[in-house]
Amino acid sequence: MFTFLQNHQKKSLKNSLLSLSLLAILTGCSTLSTTNALPKTSESNKTTTNAKDLRHEFVLDNGLKVIIKEDHRSPVVISQVWYNVGSNDEPEHLGGMSHLLEHMMFKGTNKVSSADFERLIAKFGGSNNAFTSYDYTAYYEVFPANRLNLALELEADRMKNLQLNQADFDSERQVVMEERRQRTDDDPNAQAFEQFLKMAYPTSPKGESVIGPMSEINAIQLNDLKHWYQTWYTPNNATVVIVGDVEPTQALQTVKKYFADIPSQPLPSRTNVREQGFRGYSEKTAHLPVKVPMLMMAYNLPTLTTTDDKKSVFALSLLSDILDGGMSARLEKRLVRERQILASVGSGYSAFSRGDGLLMIEATPRDGVSLEQAKQAILNEIENLKTEKIQDSELKRAKTNTMTSLIYSQDSLSGQAQMIGSLNSIGLDDRMIYELPTTFDKINEKQLKKVAKKYLVKDNLTVLKVIGDKKE
Repeated sequence: MFTFLQNHQKKSLKNSLLSLSLLAILTGCSTLSTTNALPKTSESNKTTTNAKDLRHEFVLDNGLKVIIKEDHRSPVVISQVWYNVGSNDEPEHLGGMSHLLEHMMFKGTNKVSSADFERLIAKFGGSNNAFTSYDYTAYYEVFPANRLNLALELEADRMKNLQLNQADFDSERQVVMEERRQRTDDDPNAQAFEQFLKMAYPTSPKGESVIGPMSEINAIQLNDLKHWYQTWYTPNNATVVIVGDVEPTQALQTVKKYFADIPSQPLPSRTNVREQGFRGYSEKTAHLPVKVPMLMMAYNLPTLTTTDDKKSVFALSLLSDILDGGMSARLEKRLVRERQILASVGSGYSAFSRGDGLLMIEATPRDGVSLEQAKQAILNEIENLKTEKIQDSELKRAKTNTMTSLIYSQDSLSGQAQMIGSLNSIGLDDRMIYELPTTFDKINEKQLKKVAKKYLVKDNLTVLKVIGDKKE
C-alpha cells in the first residue's frame, strides 16, 4: 500500500506531458488491434464497434462502470477497482482519511480474514496492492488469467462487507502516522514541497498532502472512517478495469456475478478543486535543514478538466518539454551545462488532472550562485520562450518525446489499466489518447508563444526559496 501521488512528486518534475498524475495515466496506452462487437446486455452497453479496438465499456444497472481491455500476449490479467474519491474530497479537519481507509481495506471481511486474503492471492500466484491520490483510491490484483474470478470476488466482498474494528484502526493509524514521519516529517525536501503546494493552491484542497497532516490523521476516529467507507465505496462511484488475456463477454459476466447485486446509493457533491490563477506574484523563504538551497516555482495553469480550449493545454505541455525535456532542452542545456548557473533543474506539467494544475520548476543553484540569481536566470529563459524563435527541432523533439513515451509504455498490462482507470476517474475518456498524435502534430510555434504570453507571467507565479539557515 502506498500514497500514490507522493511517491511520484519529485519524479514528475523531469517530465512534461507525462508528469505528475500523467505518469500514471498514460503509461501503457494500448495499441489498436482486432475484435468483433459484443452482444448487447441488459446494462447500458457502450462497446465500441470499431473492429480495431479491443476496449469494451459497460455500465451495470447499479451504476458500476466496467472497462475491459483485451491483451492476449500472455496468460495474465490485472483487475482494478477505482473509487472516485481521494484526499481532495476530505473534510478540512480530517486530512488523510482516504489513505487511512486504503490501509483498512486490507483488514478483512466477515467472509475473508486479512490473513486469508493474502494467502489466497499468494496461493494462486497473484499479487496485489493499492494507491491513493488526490482524486481517486484504487485497488488491484494481478493473476494468471484463469483466476480473474477470485480477484473480482475478493474486491466485491470488501466493497460491501469490510469489517472496521477499533483494534485494527488504532494499529493502522499508527502505521500511517509513522509513514508520515518517514516520508515527510523527517525529509526537509518533502516538507518544502508540502509548504509550496499550500502556497500554489491557497484555496484548493490540492494544496494539502495526500497523506494528511499529522494532527489531522490523529484526529480521525473509527466512526469517521466508517462513514467515509459507507458514503463513497459504492458501485455507482467505482470503475472496474480489467486488462489481459480475457474474453470480454465472459469477463463481463464474472463482474456481474459478484458486483451486480451490490446496491447503489446517492452520492454527495464532490469538493470544488478549482484554484484561481493570476492572484498576483507570491514569494516566500523557508528555513529547513536542507543540505543545499533549493528553488521551487510554479505557474497556475488550466488542465483538460477545466479548460474551454484544449489546444492551449496541449501547447502548455509541449512548452514544459521544451523547457525541460532532456539534455538538449533549454533549462538543462543553457543553465546547467553552458552557463553553469544551476547544478540541477527539473520541470513538469500535467494536463490530466481534476481541477487546475501547475507548471512546476525545481532547481538547485551551483555553489556561489544565490537563489535569487537562479530564479532570475530561469525567468529569463521563460521570457525567451515568448520572444525567441522556437526552433522546429525543439518542437519536433518535444512532440517526439511525448509520443515515444506513449509507445514505450504500451507493453505494460498495469500501465494500460492505470491509464484507463486514472482518466475515467477524473471524468475523461481514455480513448482520447488515440487522437494525441494528430492533436500534437497541429500545434505550431505561434500557439506556443500565445499560451506562454498568456499564462507564464509574473502575477501567475508562486516562488519558494528553501535555505538551510538564516543566510542565503
